[in-house]
Amino acid sequence: MMATAVFDTLVYQDEFQNKVPGLAESWKQLAPNEWEFKLRKGVKWNDGSPFTAADVKFTMGRAGNVPNSPGSFGVYTKILTDVEIVDDYTVRLKTKNAFPLMPDYMSVLYIVSKKHGENASTNDYNSGKAMVGTGPYKFVEWVKGDRIVYTKNPDYWGPKPEWDKVTVKPLTNTTARVAALLAGDVDFIEFPSTTDMGALKKNPKITLAQIGSNRLIYLHLDSDRDKSPFVTDAAGKPMDKNPLKDVRVRRALSLAIDRKAIADKVMEGLSVPAGQLMPSNVYATVPDIKADPYDAKKAKALLAEAGYPNGFGLTLHGPNDRYVNDEKVCQAVAQMLSRIGVKTKVETMPSNIFFQKGSALEYSLLLVGWSSGTGEPSNPLRALVQTYDKTKGTGSTNRGRYSNPAFDILVDKAVSASTREEWAKGTQEATKVVMNDLGLIPLHFQVNVWAMRKGLTYKARADEYTMIQSIHTAKK
Repeated sequence: MMATAVFDTLVYQDEFQNKVPGLAESWKQLAPNEWEFKLRKGVKWNDGSPFTAADVKFTMGRAGNVPNSPGSFGVYTKILTDVEIVDDYTVRLKTKNAFPLMPDYMSVLYIVSKKHGENASTNDYNSGKAMVGTGPYKFVEWVKGDRIVYTKNPDYWGPKPEWDKVTVKPLTNTTARVAALLAGDVDFIEFPSTTDMGALKKNPKITLAQIGSNRLIYLHLDSDRDKSPFVTDAAGKPMDKNPLKDVRVRRALSLAIDRKAIADKVMEGLSVPAGQLMPSNVYATVPDIKADPYDAKKAKALLAEAGYPNGFGLTLHGPNDRYVNDEKVCQAVAQMLSRIGVKTKVETMPSNIFFQKGSALEYSLLLVGWSSGTGEPSNPLRALVQTYDKTKGTGSTNRGRYSNPAFDILVDKAVSASTREEWAKGTQEATKVVMNDLGLIPLHFQVNVWAMRKGLTYKARADEYTMIQSIHTAKK
């Protein structure tokens, strides 16, 4: 998110994640496995040197080869077999198989300077040494834990930046963020707490912006191991058979969750119950897949049918500082599961610890969130529920190690379709299979909220990004 101030992508995303021209003025599919991008002329890097196709090719080669990368973008370049420079302002991207999602992938990959990026480490970018971009702002400094400072780029090729200097302060506590805004210490904040929303709406000195997001909050389940570390029988003893491997049990857990109650009471109206991995208004989702209705009676019947009439024991792990009301949501879900006989404990912790342990597969049931960076459903399908395969790059965030070969085939077929229409149809088929099998349990989509001092405006974004170039003075 912070990179968007300094760097550009070939393809931009608007506030609804529709794809619009960025560093590329246009693009077209020359063949099922070949895309051509026409680059914008006259764009300069912060040091005055021209942006050309050589920078694009360098970026594609670097993305997956950063030593000890804290967050690799290699997943977006793995599919490339060749990056051909036709001329300084034309580049062709080729893949082994047909690939209809190239513009989507190019909307999340930041283009970096070849001149400053060759032999540059992550530390060189963090220090500012290699932080040379084509974006609306220039990087000044990063003081870890305190601030990130930018100044305007007067030579920016797009709409001129409004602010001479911008200071971003990491205030991780929601109460502290709201207090800082009300005290006038900051002008603009993201994600105020739900409990503060009523007062903020009534405050004449505050303006709010909000939009439904594609941030899915969901439960990942260990549906892979025969013995799962935090599954017990009703008496609290470890079990040799993992009930979470049974789709009837997974469906019972889903039916036990009253998503409307969570939306109304825990989230105070700032969430939308979810039945699939992205909102149904997004292209290539399945409009008629709705959130499971609350049905405790049917949930208990399914448990009994699966061989657990007396339920079993479970621990739900989650973060307490990452998503809106994450700890409260965990507590609510645990209470609901306990009502159908699945005695559920809750353990929450800071997100840095939680994600480290989650990635090491230390949990049986965990509450997590996911937002599709590309703005389309094959992104979460591939990352969250496709079979984990480090070589292919699939299942990279599949912390439950769900695996369904039939589903995998459908996803692979969809993402290598010849046309976007074929991709959409295949993606919908895959979505139906995995949601029928409950490879994960969707809970809700968050509603994104920003609060700012009166006199400012912001175009709320479905991708949650706070883009400083989009904060403006309100027109009088």
